[in-house]
Amino acid sequence: MPIIEPAPRLSEEELVGLYGAVGWTAYTADPAGLRRAVDNSSFVVAARQHGRLVGLARALSDDATICYLQDVLVHPDHRRGGVGRALVSAVLSRYEHVRQQVLLTDDEPAQRAFYESLGYAELRDHGTGSLRAFVRFDLRPQ
Repeated sequence: MPIIEPAPRLSEEELVGLYGAVGWTAYTADPAGLRRAVDNSSFVVAARQHGRLVGLARALSDDATICYLQDVLVHPDHRRGGVGRALVSAVLSRYEHVRQQVLLTDDEPAQRAFYESLGYAELRDHGTGSLRAFVRFDLRPQ
């Protein structure tokens, strides 16, 4: 199992390599933007094996009422071994005192099952009937 620890600063080369390995080309097309996004995150945790970055999770938070889990990546060679769960657990434990822990993810059954296993519920399944979520994306070509 890789070592999971807070990552105060990751190199641009490491970030582009990991994001590229998982196919997130919208991020790798703008390495400087990716660097800013990670550097400006509230909390970043990394998974390393033999010094190599094999996973990352990051959060944006006001550290009081809301935490957005943003980007959970595990290199394809290290999936299905608990790395993603350990990364998310590290972020959630840092923000366990925060009432709202939110994430957006792809519409894939495996994604849903993974996040549900960590205690997340899809908003429509939350059961309160009084919550809505709205998202706005800039869909212009990059």
